[in-house]
Amino acid sequence: MFIFGDSLVEVGNNNYLSSIAKSNYFPYGIDFNRGPTGRFCNGKTFVDILGLQLAPLFFFLFCTAELLGLPYPPAFADPNTAGARLLGGVNYASAAAGILDETGQHYGQRYSLRQQVANFETTVYQLRTTVGMGGGNLSDFLGKSMAVLVFGSNDYINNYLMPAIYSSSFNYSPPQFANLLLNNYARQLVALYGLGLRKFLLAGIGPLGCIPNQRASGQSPPDRCVDYVNQMLGTFNEGLHSLVDQLNRQPGAMYAFGNTYAAVGDILNNPATYGNV
Repeated sequence: MFIFGDSLVEVGNNNYLSSIAKSNYFPYGIDFNRGPTGRFCNGKTFVDILGLQLAPLFFFLFCTAELLGLPYPPAFADPNTAGARLLGGVNYASAAAGILDETGQHYGQRYSLRQQVANFETTVYQLRTTVGMGGGNLSDFLGKSMAVLVFGSNDYINNYLMPAIYSSSFNYSPPQFANLLLNNYARQLVALYGLGLRKFLLAGIGPLGCIPNQRASGQSPPDRCVDYVNQMLGTFNEGLHSLVDQLNRQPGAMYAFGNTYAAVGDILNNPATYGNV
């Protein structure tokens, strides 16, 4: 598994960067057997354990690390991520990262989508030279590997929705901004395909108007989500779904869309189903 994304799937890359977006301290990791690792949660990320709920029809392709019996893919920036450790996959995700290079820059260093793709290219070179995979073996290895990409949230909450720092909301309407993101995303996905990956899960953006960051902004009544924020995400999520259909026309490609918005929305609307009252 090769993981690309932001804080939703990071496992510690920012520990090695000059960034204030870090989570290598308590209470992060309080329920994880390794303690604080750089994961932005109390325990495991969804790529550590999930998969079945996101794409049940593609279980053979999209079951995740624990379900596959794979080790957790280590952080790319960890100096120990080398040699045989690369064979289980690598995690390139970086908190505050976005599809656009400038997204999240107020947090300091982070690996943007473009940089994560460049980092993956470094891994491919290491697999070819250090691990000794020849052309055919490397192509077969990458073709059978799974790539998970989780991007877009920061491009809104740490770019478009921060007009005091970023000019994007003055330069683009919400649909225009979504198309800008999709065009940049598509270029990098084509680059990953060109490097040899063939199996992809692309997660959409969840209802950002319901996260504490937005609900605390005073733009909605108490205990309500910020509707206009959620509404502006439709163009991106629908466009990403369409992009998946287009990319599946590439020879040997298998892309799937993870409907994060619907999954999180169901949790919010039906909490009892998930053990919350």
